[in-house]
Amino acid sequence: MEEVRLQKFLAQSGVASRRKSEELIAQGKVTVNGKKVTEMGVKVTKKDVIEVNGIPLTREENVYFMLYKPRGVVSTVSDDKDRTVVTDFLPGVHERIFPVGRLDYDTSGLLLLTNDGEFTNKLTHPSYEVDKVYVTKVKGIPTQKDLQKLEKGIRLEGRKTAPAKVMILSRDKANQTAIVELTIHEGRNHQVKKMMEAIGYPVVKLKRERYGNLDLKGLAPGQYRRLTPKEVKDLMNLDKQD
Repeated sequence: MEEVRLQKFLAQSGVASRRKSEELIAQGKVTVNGKKVTEMGVKVTKKDVIEVNGIPLTREENVYFMLYKPRGVVSTVSDDKDRTVVTDFLPGVHERIFPVGRLDYDTSGLLLLTNDGEFTNKLTHPSYEVDKVYVTKVKGIPTQKDLQKLEKGIRLEGRKTAPAKVMILSRDKANQTAIVELTIHEGRNHQVKKMMEAIGYPVVKLKRERYGNLDLKGLAPGQYRRLTPKEVKDLMNLDKQD
């Protein structure tokens, strides 16, 4: 029977990402066959009885979903302010799914959810450069010179952003607004908003249109669908493509 490291087993079981699973182990919240484990590297099999916070784990089949997140929804599985969370839109899914990364409360668009911690860890790791396409409405009409700053990379909070692909989709001269498409592969907090504000064009609305090879085609806000095995495989292999 295959042995795997405890933190990997927790991640594959949908408890959390591998890094978060390591934190749970270090905090003494995990037991194996009734014994508390606080060291990394302990190997387990499916026959071992593993508990997290006193709750026994059952190995779930990995599932992968894509949600068209509406605005005004929190990218978590629970909220202490009793606001709507992303998992509220998947009531028929009984696996312990969680979002892959996050979208801001007032941002809409494509959000992945899964119970596969390894999948989440890979896609959200800074070294794994997944292209994400955003469409934003901004105050003001950006000049080509300003957009070139984003294409070269700008400094945000002491660190330079990776070069972005930027294109103006439309201009509303009467209301002095514009619709701008940005493609980035980083995932810093509020990154698109901060990038646009840094060149003088505050964001009014923001939507994520694409994530890697996926788009929102066929989905309305609040709707979701299961990813195909090919879509999952393609996402996991993006770093192997030229």
